[in-house]
Amino acid sequence: MAQNVLGTDLESCSQDPITGFFRDGCCNTGADDAGVHVVCARVTDDFLEFSKAQGNDLSTPNPAFGFKGLAEGDQWCLCAARWKEAFDAGKAPKLVLEATHAAMLEWATLDELKSHQA
Repeated sequence: MAQNVLGTDLESCSQDPITGFFRDGCCNTGADDAGVHVVCARVTDDFLEFSKAQGNDLSTPNPAFGFKGLAEGDQWCLCAARWKEAFDAGKAPKLVLEATHAAMLEWATLDELKSHQA
């Protein structure tokens, strides 16, 4: 079983909306996951606006992909680089550390992650 940033078993991030690179509800990653979708974030309107401005619109529905769009309070597996970019810009959403994959420690320190714990 995959580990989270706390060194325990990776927990589910969200089943509604269903998230994860593998759409299994968990922030698992693998060789095909170029975006490294390992961060379980509780999104905010501020972050959604920031992400949209960076070219990744997570709030607009995309029915072709079965995506209803995210709203404040939804939990979602974000790309590691996007969360770190938002963190550096002061726009990072809170994290569910138990559901954030240990691979995120390659992008941010545990102290940085804990500073944004949900």
